[in-house]
Amino acid sequence: MHKKTMTTFWTLALGLLTAAGLSQTGTAHAQDEEIKIGFAMFLSGAAAGPFGVPARNGAELVVEALNKGEFPAPYDGKKGINGAKITTVFVDEASGEVVADYRKMVQKDEVDLVIGYISSGNCKAIAPVAEEVERLTLFFDCGTPQVFEDVVTDPHYLFRTGAHATLDSVGAARYLLADKPDTGSIAGINQNYAWGQDSWRDFTAAVEALKPGVEITTEQFPKIFAGQYGSEISALLTNPADAVHSSFWGGDLEAFVLQGAARGLFARTDVILTTGESAMHRLANQMPEGTVIGARGPHGVFAPEGPMKAWLEKAYMDRYGVRATYPTYKITQAILAAKSAIEMAAGDSMGMPDQESVIDALEGLEWETPSGTVRMGIANGHQAVQGTAYGRFKYSNGEATVVDMTRFDAECVMPPDGMDGLEWIESGFKGAEDC
Repeated sequence: MHKKTMTTFWTLALGLLTAAGLSQTGTAHAQDEEIKIGFAMFLSGAAAGPFGVPARNGAELVVEALNKGEFPAPYDGKKGINGAKITTVFVDEASGEVVADYRKMVQKDEVDLVIGYISSGNCKAIAPVAEEVERLTLFFDCGTPQVFEDVVTDPHYLFRTGAHATLDSVGAARYLLADKPDTGSIAGINQNYAWGQDSWRDFTAAVEALKPGVEITTEQFPKIFAGQYGSEISALLTNPADAVHSSFWGGDLEAFVLQGAARGLFARTDVILTTGESAMHRLANQMPEGTVIGARGPHGVFAPEGPMKAWLEKAYMDRYGVRATYPTYKITQAILAAKSAIEMAAGDSMGMPDQESVIDALEGLEWETPSGTVRMGIANGHQAVQGTAYGRFKYSNGEATVVDMTRFDAECVMPPDGMDGLEWIESGFKGAEDC
């Protein structure tokens, strides 16, 4: 063989071997690539059992299914997220070091994104920090509208994948006055911090907008996680109203139901529990029949029938032996938002794309969930918009369920982009004339 030909041959051979090696390395790298998600929810304390643990269990179940490629369509195309395995870091929202724990996930654990937070107070603390450290963060549950209306008014790194509290309060007011149009008085018992204050504010404003002149007989604001509500229940009984509104959640909700039912409060008045779905299966035959129940959106028992709901309900029951409640649905909603945006931003590449591309994809994103279609529709595309539903609790044949269910479209319970929740309510629900 000619010397030049020999040289060319070995050069080509070496190139092919090198290319093959690079190809194998690239394939191995793609298979080994991970996307690390930091999760924060209550893993101890009064809020763990009814809220934090169902959220953590849901996260573990969904992550495992995605990694195996076993989650239903349309999320069965790529295993994990964009072909990369999802790994997780969990922190306890009840630690008392919420901001420090968040910083550790970002700076030491080097998570690619954070999904978390149940308490509205904790969300208010984390919101500016997420913008400061410039890490993609998805709030999956906390409800206060203050997050984007007052705390971070021009968000970039922060998103919320579930609806805020205006939805709960307006939906509750619409349900009550449609079901009991003769309602002439209301009372409230709500936790004395952002979530409880905002919920009561929006509920009373919505009732006034829908039926001017309804009397408020008493408003009670006990400390969050107080656990004992004897004096507040006495005030509700001595200042009777046609309906009592409560946005209690976690252990506070369960304690209030048990204590209030024992003293006859639920038998004497309509009680509206905006987060009641989270407790209905745990309390089962202890929840008074006829109680008005919400789930902070079309979650849990209110979720529309479909393959994703069927999968989540069966998989959760098979794994944990109990029904999936709305915290499970909401954490699932957040994980699927992250998967949708990352895969949209990545295009044909593998693994985690650059953060700015993911943020671009998340802004205004519309995605499918076990709770139906969700859209990032307000707060410049950083706040999710969806409808909700309410019904009355019924315990029948050993099953906790709801009857007399009413669904409300998103535009009937959430403000349009550019309007704060209270401003929208006081405008007479601009854009919701046909609700």
